Amino acid sequence: MEANQRPDYDQVIQDIADYVLKFNIESSLALDTARNCLMDTIGCGLLALRSPECCKHLGPLVEGTIVPYGARVPGTQFRLDPMKAAWDIGCMNRWLDYNDTWLAAEWGHPSDNLAAILALTDYLTQQRCATGKAPLRMRTVLEAMIMAHEIQGVLALENSFNRLGLDHVLLVRVASTALAIKLMGGDRQQLMAALSHAWADGCALRIYRQAPNTGSRKSWAAGDASARAVRLADLVMRGEMGIPTVLTAKQWGFYAVYFGASNGDQAPQTIVSQRQLKVSRPYGTYVMEQVLFKLRFAAEFHSQTACEAALILYPQVKNRIESISKIVISSHESALRIIAKQGPLYNPADRDHCLQYVVAVLLLFGELKVEHYEDSFHKVNRQIDRLREKIQLIEDKGYSEDYRNPQKRSVANAVQVFFNDGSCTERVAVEYPLGHSRRRAEGIGWLESKFKMNLATRFPVHRCERIFDLCKHQKKLEQMPVNEFMDLFVI
Repeated sequence: MEANQRPDYDQVIQDIADYVLKFNIESSLALDTARNCLMDTIGCGLLALRSPECCKHLGPLVEGTIVPYGARVPGTQFRLDPMKAAWDIGCMNRWLDYNDTWLAAEWGHPSDNLAAILALTDYLTQQRCATGKAPLRMRTVLEAMIMAHEIQGVLALENSFNRLGLDHVLLVRVASTALAIKLMGGDRQQLMAALSHAWADGCALRIYRQAPNTGSRKSWAAGDASARAVRLADLVMRGEMGIPTVLTAKQWGFYAVYFGASNGDQAPQTIVSQRQLKVSRPYGTYVMEQVLFKLRFAAEFHSQTACEAALILYPQVKNRIESISKIVISSHESALRIIAKQGPLYNPADRDHCLQYVVAVLLLFGELKVEHYEDSFHKVNRQIDRLREKIQLIEDKGYSEDYRNPQKRSVANAVQVFFNDGSCTERVAVEYPLGHSRRRAEGIGWLESKFKMNLATRFPVHRCERIFDLCKHQKKLEQMPVNEFMDLFVI
């Protein structure tokens, strides 16, 4: 029988709390990238409002609900409680699989955390203004984004939840919970308590991202995690106690349950040999500075370089489609494990996570848009599936090694097309996609153009120009009160 003595919080939790409360953000690169990330993420959400399947999830749970100082959902008229607003913003931003990406042992989309950050800062700022207090400003939003990116990204560097069949939105919940407590004015004990509950919630299964069960839940899972983060923060700010050894407790802790780190039993599969989270670098501003943007193709990030290669080949093959004998894609292990699919594709979420599908569309049409995943498009373009059947996938061991190399973090793919007469195209290889940090200067123009186009799907020209001009100006944006920024996105 063990002594029932209340222990200190797990070190992983203490380290996150100390980072959030003590770290001072001075990196101009991180702040500039956060500004671009803000534009890109909100723009993705606005574009998603063209999808009825996305819009059906949005709005109050009870029609007609009035929420004083309610958080706004960009591009809509909704004013919601912060938890539902976080759900809606997260759902929108993630719906098209077009927001930023972080690739490591675990991949994910750190800008998913913007949902909780925007919902809370808008709500809190309106409350503060109503009581005569100074508003929160957009600098606070950018700093919160940088910290949330860092928490999610650093925990993802060497901890592969997907290999255990678990979903990465756990890290969204953890990061958003930490920043939610900070924004609500919590202290170190409250922050650690809230984090302990984020871990205690456990992990969603990754099943809704993997064939044959890929479906639209992958588009709202991050919104759900964001909303839960706001709820947990609220509970702790109301006095809810924490769970100090939520990670390390024998038999009942997170490591014991998910990593098999219990009573010396041999786990069938582990994340790391230590059967605990490995944090390989101190928290700072690294992740925001290195984050990846999706700028040309609304497709799963492991396929981005294959998309670029296919687009380069399009002029050589567009008039020879019927003469193609095979298409060879050389890829890296992670892509082959998660987005290589054969057989029927049942919905848009299934198609945007299929390497063969996106390559086939680009070789056939020379472009890849969100509309190309819809049932209505797929039904009248059966040539896509015929071309998919001619695609052969092979792993390039060098690509796999460079993907895992922290000095490279490449996402390489190569595409080559062969014809019935024995001829073939060149083998087009692309190591780093347009949105990679190594191509940042090249990518910013694409990011800004993407934001302009996404704004135009929802607002009149003069509003688009005003929003874009504001977001281009770092200091002006940082000084703007959050509620005034959100005013600009109300329909």
